[in-house]
Amino acid sequence: QLQVAESGGGLVQPGGSLRLSCAMSENQFHFHYYDVGWYRQAPGKQRELVALKNRDTTNYADSVKGRFTLSRDIPTKTVYLQMNSLKPEDAAVYFCYAALGTSNYWGQGTQVTVSS
Repeated sequence: QLQVAESGGGLVQPGGSLRLSCAMSENQFHFHYYDVGWYRQAPGKQRELVALKNRDTTNYADSVKGRFTLSRDIPTKTVYLQMNSLKPEDAAVYFCYAALGTSNYWGQGTQVTVSS
């Protein structure tokens, strides 16, 4: 059973940067087979896609294009979300996500607060 664990959230001022990390903890995990990405959920709002990478492409929400970048480190089985030029509306709990066929895996979430 794949487990995913996020880290790297925190408090940042508007215009600042944060990098979130997500470790995939299964010996047989390989990025070739899984879609991986990030979602977020702000208070009172539905969970929304931030960035999702499948085998061929990476898709970003319009609201983060040009500011956020999803990357991955294959040897360490880690997915990153580099967030630049953060805005107050980016504040949310960020969830790491992985999918294999019809099986979906979620992390516990990490809080990102953007405030001066």
